[in-house]
Amino acid sequence: MHRRTYLATAVAGTVPLAAGCLGDAASEGPAVADETLTLTTTTSTYDTGLVDELNAGFEAAFGVAVDAVAQGTGAALETARNGDADVVMVHARSKEDAFLRAGHGLNRRDLMFNDFVILGPSADPAGIDGMASATGAFAAIAEAGATFVSRGDDSGTHATELAVWEAAGVEPAGSWYREAGSGMGEVLTQANEISAYTLADRGTYRSRRSSLDIGIRVQGPIEGGPERLANPYGVIAVNPGRHGDVDYGLAMAYIGYVTSPEGQRIIQEYTVDGEPLFFPEAVAVDPTFQQYVPEGWEAEP
Repeated sequence: MHRRTYLATAVAGTVPLAAGCLGDAASEGPAVADETLTLTTTTSTYDTGLVDELNAGFEAAFGVAVDAVAQGTGAALETARNGDADVVMVHARSKEDAFLRAGHGLNRRDLMFNDFVILGPSADPAGIDGMASATGAFAAIAEAGATFVSRGDDSGTHATELAVWEAAGVEPAGSWYREAGSGMGEVLTQANEISAYTLADRGTYRSRRSSLDIGIRVQGPIEGGPERLANPYGVIAVNPGRHGDVDYGLAMAYIGYVTSPEGQRIIQEYTVDGEPLFFPEAVAVDPTFQQYVPEGWEAEP
């Protein structure tokens, strides 16, 4: 039996069986040394640096290392589907739900959100600046044959982009439509170099805005734009019943940490030039809803 020590929070000695919030006591740093948690995460959380901040807090609190692998959502879920990750942090709910329905994941929790924005050059050849409709903007880009750089990588951003094209009644193809097969940061660089349009999450755009000439032409819902461009993130433990080598205990400890008041504070306070990149959205906000403690581990009063 594992005899690792956790600090109880809110109600000493109880051991709840769900991912929840860490109380202040947990931040004192229970040690679970010499272990490594493998996290597959989207390129947006990696490119912005947020995942490094979250992982540093978790590592300090629990005495473990986090190996973060940045991939598009589709690739991140595929890595987990192969049993090569303990926990995933992604942002494509339809893909997440399919992953859960297939039995590969357990205990998904809402984590945070931002939104997508449509970026383009100041010349705006498609004339979309200030449009209230994402589908209208995409239709105008296609009609103008204006260059558009797509992630093209089965990521959450790519999934949202394809959904907008479909809703606009456009099948993107031709010389104006370029599939990069790259992460968000690289796509921003490519689109900027050729003065193209692209779809980006607001967080990655804000983190790189100072180096870009392209800018926001169509806002997402955070700034009053269409809800179609909402961008929620979730965190999911990989199912140990399907993949025996995963560390479910550490995965649930990580989920508990990032959805705790401390983890949510890190998300809220992570800014560039005073502007938030992500917004906390964990469900576990009740201060009596404790940190998950795996069966066989003991809570220290």
